Amino acid sequence: MTHLGWIGSLIREYLVPVGCALCGKTFLTGEEAWYGLCRDCSASLTITGEQPRCSCCGRPLIAEIDRCLPCREQETPSVDQIVSLFPYSGNYRKLLVAYKFKRYQALGNFLAESLIAGLSRFTAPVLQNPVLVPVPPRPGKIRKTGWDQIDYLGKRLTNAYRKTHSPSLPVHQCLKRLPSQSQKALNQEDRRTNLLGRIRCTKPIPQEVILFDDVITTGSTLNACAAALKAGGARQVYGICLFYR
Repeated sequence: MTHLGWIGSLIREYLVPVGCALCGKTFLTGEEAWYGLCRDCSASLTITGEQPRCSCCGRPLIAEIDRCLPCREQETPSVDQIVSLFPYSGNYRKLLVAYKFKRYQALGNFLAESLIAGLSRFTAPVLQNPVLVPVPPRPGKIRKTGWDQIDYLGKRLTNAYRKTHSPSLPVHQCLKRLPSQSQKALNQEDRRTNLLGRIRCTKPIPQEVILFDDVITTGSTLNACAAALKAGGARQVYGICLFYR
């Protein structure tokens, strides 16, 4: 990010002080205000090292090879590969709660750059001209919560990627979720069937797609989205999520 953006963030923090999303410490620099995290907390939030990951859900493998046991028990996924970055626990969970539920929007800059860093974790030579596609919100969610954290993250992603890469990585909103039960309220088996046929393509589909979402639990939402995209003409569909349960 440019120093101009940092200065603007620091001025905003001076006028409406919020402090670090994790520890509450007062920001000392524009960079801290830009990311919504003090330097110490930001440094503590790291993408897990070189531990092998499941090619289906992106979670770290313990003793398995290629795929974790839960993914082996499922049908062949529609997503070609999923990368997930942080465990949904401890300070990582606090980070998402601050962003998603408390609308600490400065964290979108930190999360966007984390997703961009995570793109290098795809094991295949992924996509020559990829397009980002956000997982669509539940009907009525925006009216209830006042915002769509995934849509906002998409805007941050485009801006952050443009500053360090060429060509750009466009965001293409082409999916719509029809009324269905909330995935959070369902068990693992019901999650796998709840969204079947409930995701629709509303625009022409890119050939190469990277789906993105905040949290992956069973992978059912990403797979339902990927199935809709491939039915609509997508050739390759990958997924990336910030947090895994």
